[in-house]
Amino acid sequence: MQIILHLGVHCTDEDRLLKGLLRNAGDFRKDGVSIPGPSRYRRLLSEAVASLGDASPSDGARDVLIDAILDDDPDQVERLILSHENLLSMPKLALDGGRLYRKLEQRLSALQRLFEGDEIGLFVGLRDFATFLPAMYRKTPHQAFEAFLNGADPMHLRWSEVIGRMRRTAPEMPITVWCNEDTPLIWGQIMRDMAGIEMSRKIIGSFDIFSEIINPEGMRRFRAFLKENPSVNEIQKRRVMMAFLEKYALDDAIEEELDLPGWDGAYVDMLTELYDEDVLEIGQMPGVTLITP
Repeated sequence: MQIILHLGVHCTDEDRLLKGLLRNAGDFRKDGVSIPGPSRYRRLLSEAVASLGDASPSDGARDVLIDAILDDDPDQVERLILSHENLLSMPKLALDGGRLYRKLEQRLSALQRLFEGDEIGLFVGLRDFATFLPAMYRKTPHQAFEAFLNGADPMHLRWSEVIGRMRRTAPEMPITVWCNEDTPLIWGQIMRDMAGIEMSRKIIGSFDIFSEIINPEGMRRFRAFLKENPSVNEIQKRRVMMAFLEKYALDDAIEEELDLPGWDGAYVDMLTELYDEDVLEIGQMPGVTLITP
């Protein structure tokens, strides 16, 4: 069985990706793709991984877990899609010891042993540390931002380090990554790639995120354009979307207020510049697919 694990990161899609996939679950099921609701597996998976630690799973543990997760006959499922942003860490522990997702290696190794014999693929959305860190901080009980950072220097944090650790821990697991900032333009591709279906196939909700950052008039005109040009390809669609955003974007939806001590405009710009450079490096990693507009 192919098992697709969407691991977040935190503060990216806020479960909208899973909800979008669930809207298409009935159609995808015809192709052997199963998308169970999160209540069926998140707690089970977290407990299984945590209890396993560095040990080997008992005989049949994988089959018991799969049976608990699936409504469908496992023999009829070729691809299982799971989304669990807390599998590597809870938000308050995401920088435990001053390192991003400190238990990443242990958790991925446990998943490998638990699903031995299955083909596991990882999907990970990334986010600029300039907005990721403040958003994460708000999800934690920490009273001070420095306490949340736990000694980490935002200028030295790199997603390439996290993805590199994933690759070294599980080199046989392909990783698909994208930037959260690009999701309005690539939302449809992310869902199709997770489901393993062709890019030309129609799905429900491929423009949901785009519609959140463009005013109603712009969205109406965009849908009219698609209706008048049914043969337009994905690359052309994205070019048109960017053109519409230049004219019809909702500024309040794409701008974020940052209010942290010492974080002036120059500091934030430098974090974003480092993030952009880091994403380019990630795109060159073997075994990693970077989805871009």
